[in-house]
Amino acid sequence: MKKNRFPKKEGHWRSREIVRGDERASHRSYLRAMGVPESEISKPFIGIINSWSEFHPGHIHLRDLAEEVKAGVWAGGGVPFEGNTISLCDGLCMGHEGMRWVLPSRDLIVDSVEVMAEGNRFDGLVLLASCDKIVPAMLMAAARVDIPTIIVTGGAMMPGYHRPSRSYVVASEAREGLGKYRRKEITEDEFLDIERSVCPGPGSCSIMATANSMSCLVEVLGMSLPGCGSSHAIQATKKLIAFESGKQSLRLVQEQILPSKIMSDRALGNALVALMAMGASTNCLLHLLALGEELRRPLELDEFDRVSRKTPHVLNVRPSGKYLFLDFDQAGGVPALLKELSDLIDLDVLTVTGKRLKENLRGARNFNPDVIHPVTDPLAPEGGIAILKGNLAPFGAVVKQSAVAKEMRVHKGPAIVFDSEEEAMEALLEGKVKPGHVMVIRFEGPKGGPGMREMLMPTSTLMGLGLGTSVALVTDGRFSGASRGPCVGHVSPEAMEGGPIAVVRDDDLLMIDIPQRKLELLIPPEEYRARLEEWKKPEMKVRRGYLRLYAQKVGPSHKGAVVEKG
Repeated sequence: MKKNRFPKKEGHWRSREIVRGDERASHRSYLRAMGVPESEISKPFIGIINSWSEFHPGHIHLRDLAEEVKAGVWAGGGVPFEGNTISLCDGLCMGHEGMRWVLPSRDLIVDSVEVMAEGNRFDGLVLLASCDKIVPAMLMAAARVDIPTIIVTGGAMMPGYHRPSRSYVVASEAREGLGKYRRKEITEDEFLDIERSVCPGPGSCSIMATANSMSCLVEVLGMSLPGCGSSHAIQATKKLIAFESGKQSLRLVQEQILPSKIMSDRALGNALVALMAMGASTNCLLHLLALGEELRRPLELDEFDRVSRKTPHVLNVRPSGKYLFLDFDQAGGVPALLKELSDLIDLDVLTVTGKRLKENLRGARNFNPDVIHPVTDPLAPEGGIAILKGNLAPFGAVVKQSAVAKEMRVHKGPAIVFDSEEEAMEALLEGKVKPGHVMVIRFEGPKGGPGMREMLMPTSTLMGLGLGTSVALVTDGRFSGASRGPCVGHVSPEAMEGGPIAVVRDDDLLMIDIPQRKLELLIPPEEYRARLEEWKKPEMKVRRGYLRLYAQKVGPSHKGAVVEKG
C-alpha cells in the first residue's frame, strides 16, 4: 500500500483523520461504497449543508443550487458531500401554534451544522439557506465551527403581478388584504386575486423583510460572494454564484481563511451600519446579537442605537420604501449600497473572496439613486431602527422607525391588553380596538411564548383595518420584517420574567416617544412598584418536548434570545 498518497501541504485538512494511514482502511472502504474514487480521497472534503425543504417556498429550489455548488467544488479540486438540516417557513407558520417553533429552530440548525461538520471532519463548508432564521443560523454555525466556510443565500422571490390593479404585489399584501376585505373595502374576488398574485414562484419574500435583510447582511459581513445577497432565486446569476462559491471554498481551505478572520469586530460594525441604512428587519438585531455571542464579541442594544443615530436611512425599498427588492438588485445590490456607505464603514475587512472589501467594491456602481439614495440625500437622517427604553422596557425595546408614520412617532393612549396573539386578533376582527389605543400583547417573549412569535398577523390586520396611523402595538414578542406601522417589540424583560409589561392593565396610559427613545407606563411610581411586587409567575405554557427545554434555557431578547449551552 502506498504510504505517500497524501501531499504534505494538507496537514491542516481535518478529513485526513478519516482517510490517512493503514488503520483507516475501513473508512476508505465506506467512501468507496459512496462512489468516491481512490484518486479523489486525497483531496479536501467539502461539506455542503443544505436547508432544502419541500414545505418551504424560499428553499424549494435549493437542491438545484446545491448541484451547482458541487460542480464548483469538483472544479476547484475538492470532493463535495451534501447533507441536510431543517427549515421552517415563517409565512406558513404565521398566526398559529407553528410560529412558536420558528425562532427555536435557529438553535437546532446551528447545532445540526456543528454536528455534521465536526463528526464528518469536513475541511470546509458551503452552507445553503434563504430565509428568516435559517440564514442567521448558518452564520452562527460558521462562527461556532470556525473552519473555512462560504454561504450561498438562495435569493428572493420575484414580485407578483396583480392584473386588476396593473401593479406589482408582495406576500405581505395578502395579509393586509384581510383587513381590507373585512372592512368591505375590497370584494371577495378582489381578495382572491391578491392571494393568487403575490407569490409567483420560489424564493424568499420579495421585500426587505428578515430573509432578504439577513441575506444582504451575510454579504456585508463578507461571508458570501459579491452580488449574492440581492440576486433572485430564479436568475441564472444565482446559479453562477453557487458554482463560484463551491469553487472558492477550496481556496478558503488552502489558505485557511476562517470565519473568525472574516467576521471581525470591524465587519460586525459594518453590518450594523448597513442594517440601519437599509431600513431592514428588526429581527436582524436578535440575530446579530446572537452572532456576536457565537463569535465571543458580544454586542449591546445601545450600540445599535448609537449607530442608528449617525447612519442615514438610504434604501427606498418596501416595506420601508416604495421600490421592490428586485429594483434594489437592478440598482446594483449590496455592492452599490456599500459604495454609497464607503465613508461610514471599514473597507479594509477581509471577505470570502480572499480580498479586502475595498477591492470587491472597485467596480460597484449605483445605477438608481432613487432606490439607493446617496448619504448626502437620505430618506431620513437616522437609521431604520431605534431602541426605546423606559419603565415599561428597562432593558430595551425595538421599533422600525423607518416604517412608522410621522404622526405616530410620538403617541400616548390607553392600553388594551392581551395575553396572547390569538386574543389580540380576535379583538381586532371584532372591532374592539379603537383609534388611540395602544395594543399590548404579552407572554409572547422567548420564554413566555415560548418561542417569541412574530406578530405579523396583528400588524398586517391593523394596517388593513386602516388603524396604522391611530393605534400602536407594544409586545414582548417580535415582528416580521414585513411589518410596518407603530409597532414596538422585543420588550425586555419579558412578561414571563416579571417585566413591567406583565403588570399593564386596560386603560393604563402608555407613551411611545421614538425621537426621545422613550417607552413609558404612565402610572404613579408607588403603584408601579406595588404591582411588580404583587405579580406572580404563571405556569409555563408547555409541559414537555423541545419547547419546554427551550423555554428553560433561552436567554432574553436583548441578548439575542440565545439558548444557554452550559
